[in-house]
Amino acid sequence: MPYAKRRRPEERGGGSSSSRAEQEQPPQDPAERARAICLRLLTGTPRTRKQLADALEKREIPEDIAQEVLSRFEDVGLIDDAAFAGAWVESRHHGRGLARRALARELRTKGVEASLIEEAVGQLDSDREEATARELVARKLRTTRGLERDKRLRRLAGMLARKGYAEGMALRVVKQALEEEGEDTEGLDEGAW
Repeated sequence: MPYAKRRRPEERGGGSSSSRAEQEQPPQDPAERARAICLRLLTGTPRTRKQLADALEKREIPEDIAQEVLSRFEDVGLIDDAAFAGAWVESRHHGRGLARRALARELRTKGVEASLIEEAVGQLDSDREEATARELVARKLRTTRGLERDKRLRRLAGMLARKGYAEGMALRVVKQALEEEGEDTEGLDEGAW
């Protein structure tokens, strides 16, 4: 079979590279550019107003135009920090097992207001949080079999601590899981790990 020569884009009828570059250039009007930036960013995943404001600032959109565009996006419901925070809490708690403290920290880094964070993490009560901690420990417990009791305790409680669970709850949940498995937990206290 003979070797086929590669053709340049303009030979293939795809148009010249200069016309393609003209089509890809962003609009020159700052408000139009701001809208295009926000729409592009919102296409992939929901974002907070702060995240979008930071993106507009980075692309040198004037502050007054950025605020006007962001306010309009809020008015039509494309930006909703309360809905974002609620969905974030539900998703990250269910998917990653994160506790309220870790979720609040993540939302703060995304620029969500404190009152909205409080409302969003408020949907997780302590019973649900503890049930999730128990599930996490139950999954990880199998991988620690054969280790010394104290080492198991540290690993399991450390895993919960990294996910934002309070020290007291972590220790209580781990001790209970170890007891259910037949481990002797006599003498274990918070200072043991």
